[in-house]
Amino acid sequence: METFTDISRSEASGSNRFDGCTILVIGGGQASGADPSLVGNGRAICLSLAARGAHVVCVDRSGPAAEQTVADIEAQGGRASALTVDIANPRDVQALFDALPAISPTFDGLVLNAGISDRRPLADITPDSWDAIFDVNLRGHMLCAQAALPRMQPGGAIVFVSSLAALLPAGRNPAYEASKAALSALCRAVALDGHVRDIRANVVRAGLIDTPMGRAASAARPGRATGALPFGRQGTAWDIANATCFLLSAEAAYVNAIELPVDGGLAHGIARPAAG
Repeated sequence: METFTDISRSEASGSNRFDGCTILVIGGGQASGADPSLVGNGRAICLSLAARGAHVVCVDRSGPAAEQTVADIEAQGGRASALTVDIANPRDVQALFDALPAISPTFDGLVLNAGISDRRPLADITPDSWDAIFDVNLRGHMLCAQAALPRMQPGGAIVFVSSLAALLPAGRNPAYEASKAALSALCRAVALDGHVRDIRANVVRAGLIDTPMGRAASAARPGRATGALPFGRQGTAWDIANATCFLLSAEAAYVNAIELPVDGGLAHGIARPAAG
């Protein structure tokens, strides 16, 4: 597994790009029981930001998951704080942003990576199951962005992590797919509101990425990632993290309200058989 030190030494990492910045990552933990050599998107984003000099506030509904990400960062000399928050609960979201000044006097970036899926086909969806997905994947993102905008430093940035599932129904997972598709409209609304203070908002749209959540989806739907793929492989969480860091950085200062696909071209049918 690529380590924090590997990332921080990478020539392409933009070392110290985020010095002096505090960045919140919602969904920065990782499910327990996962292969320890496999890194999820949230944890990779946190590690990558810390390697580039940010003070990372790792937020997750699992306290131990957030604390493990922080421990990984601190073990490599980075700065991080952990908070336990369920963004499906509006009171938790309010408490999160009320608590921020005690952690950092300012904050400069927000990554909205939280996402859940129950993989129910259309016939099995209930009003409650639909609402449970949207409460986290969409309403929770809206509440966080709404609370963040007036508190964020001018020139800050917000990144929503979406999925190729927003475009393709092949997973037969309509609640998840619809919630991810709706993030595009939410992002544009946030970008418009943030524009007056030079705050940008963009989407990273992940393709087939080899993460704990991705492997769970593949276990439920054999064949999901065994066919032809871009470059003959799945992407990694580090690919998502690099794109996220770019959109948060000053290098993307004139990039706003866009969806950046990190899918190797899969949405356009660019793929080849896996090697071997």
